[in-house]
Amino acid sequence: MKRPQGFDGRGATAPPPAPPASGAVRDPAPARTLTEPVPLVPQDAGPADPFPSSREIGRVVRRARKARARVERGEVRRFTRRSRRRRIAWLTAAGAIVVLVLGVVVTAFSPLMAVRRIDVVGTSRLDAGAITRALGDQLGRPLPLVDQGAIRGDLSAFSLIRSYSVESHPPDTIVVRVVERQPIGVVQKGSAFVLVDAAKVTVATSSKRPSGYPLITAAGAAAESDAKSGFAAAAAVLSALPASLRAEVDTIGAHTADDVAFTLRSSHATVVWGSADDTDLKAADLAALLKSAGSAKSFDVSSPHSVTTG
Repeated sequence: MKRPQGFDGRGATAPPPAPPASGAVRDPAPARTLTEPVPLVPQDAGPADPFPSSREIGRVVRRARKARARVERGEVRRFTRRSRRRRIAWLTAAGAIVVLVLGVVVTAFSPLMAVRRIDVVGTSRLDAGAITRALGDQLGRPLPLVDQGAIRGDLSAFSLIRSYSVESHPPDTIVVRVVERQPIGVVQKGSAFVLVDAAKVTVATSSKRPSGYPLITAAGAAAESDAKSGFAAAAAVLSALPASLRAEVDTIGAHTADDVAFTLRSSHATVVWGSADDTDLKAADLAALLKSAGSAKSFDVSSPHSVTTG
């Protein structure tokens, strides 16, 4: 069977395009076929812009570096502002302290702070004027340069001074506070009576027995002042007795540190005291015995938990 011409598509031509209808807008550019190449750059585009030169790039880099440096300096100032303020405050305070110290030192060592007056307080048996005259070598010295060693040497000549202290009272005065030795009893040496303190330092000497003080008749090592001597034991007991009871003691003696005994002024009764231990308890026991058995001639309180009378 014979096929019609153009049935297999070979040799067939496309029908011509139909003419546009009246009044229709005609496409200014004909439609491209699939095989027509498409241009990559628009035909109406101008020539490509040239790259910037090295000088322009350098200027841009320098401007960027300067801007970055300005930002970094600002950040550094912002973060170090507090430390700078703290450093300035410390330096200001240190400078003020240095100026103050220098002012104090200059003033203290100047003639304005020289010693012009010496006051001695706390004396009763001693002559305060004699002590002031002995310390006269300190007059004219600046207060910080008062010679403590020289003062110690000057006051060592006064045996009745047990201790002392020196106070500086600006601008021109030093005060010497003296603690005198307190007599505790009388020791007989031949025909003389020597008033002594607890360390057996002589306070006064007289031909008659001073009233109001017990006569210490310690035997054995009475001349010694160590803790094992009879005198030291008797002095320890007298120092520990209440003032009212101590005033009643007429004589006191001891051979050792454990056999102290004394007599009372009013009744002449004998009190066996023993050692200087448990003084408060023994004193309370003796006070109770004097009230309950005041007519007794002897009291033994050497063992405070087992007292006896006779």
